[in-house]
Amino acid sequence: MSTVLYSDSRALVEDEVQVVRPKRFRWVRKHPTLLIGTLLLLVVAALSVAAPWLATHDPQDIDPLARMQGASADHFFGTDAMGRDVFSRALWGGRISMIVAISVALMTTVLGVLLGMMAGFVRWADGFIMRVMDGLMAIPGILLAIALMAVTKGSLLTVIVAITIPEVPRVVRLVRSLSLTLREQLYVEAAHSVGTRLPVILWRHVLPNMLAPLIVQATFIAASAVLIEASLSFLGVGIPAQTPTWGNMMAEGRNFVAVAFHIILYPGILLATTVLAINLLGDGLRDALDPRLSRQL
Repeated sequence: MSTVLYSDSRALVEDEVQVVRPKRFRWVRKHPTLLIGTLLLLVVAALSVAAPWLATHDPQDIDPLARMQGASADHFFGTDAMGRDVFSRALWGGRISMIVAISVALMTTVLGVLLGMMAGFVRWADGFIMRVMDGLMAIPGILLAIALMAVTKGSLLTVIVAITIPEVPRVVRLVRSLSLTLREQLYVEAAHSVGTRLPVILWRHVLPNMLAPLIVQATFIAASAVLIEASLSFLGVGIPAQTPTWGNMMAEGRNFVAVAFHIILYPGILLATTVLAINLLGDGLRDALDPRLSRQL
């Protein structure tokens, strides 16, 4: 009898522990892509931010006697065609990609929200804004960015602006569709009926209900910005060639693939890892912030 009572009490204790433990780790198990993407992105961002301290060489130092050497204790990722340390240049190149991703995502989101809410709530501006957005979307983003870079001087700011403009229509269309839905909600109509001004309604009632899809969209725009920046630099119309970026490193190493594949290997791995991490983060945020998915077991 005592053995039965002991086993029953032990089972109850184990059940209580199992109830507490899922409550603590259920969210992590439910959104593994969010956790993996966040960890990968934090690692890449930490390496990029700490480039001045982690880099073993000056990324601009040229050593003709150490051209196209493989990985070694002195050069972790080897050297390029000019004898520059690939490891140090890859770390510094990550800083450019992080700056471009964050800047483009923020600028695109702010412009898209302003234009999209104006198109959704101001009827006379809707047609003009959306026709301009349709015109921008008719041109491939990479071609529009190349055209903008061709008529301006190459710099980091120019690259950010050139990438932002083609990405704005995606956010405008999203915000406009959300605005058309939200403006029919009862709480928005109630705010109108009591004489609340439109800017106050947009700030207090409309914008908070757009944050979840906007955050997800911003992550995908950041990933696209990293790829476009690398593409522009690879084509020679992005960041100036003397600045270490992943795109510039792969562009400089493409002529030596047969004899020094490592020149483009490591920047390519870092580029792919960064884009994958941002996309995983976006997918995880979409699942975590979607109220329909949050109710599922």
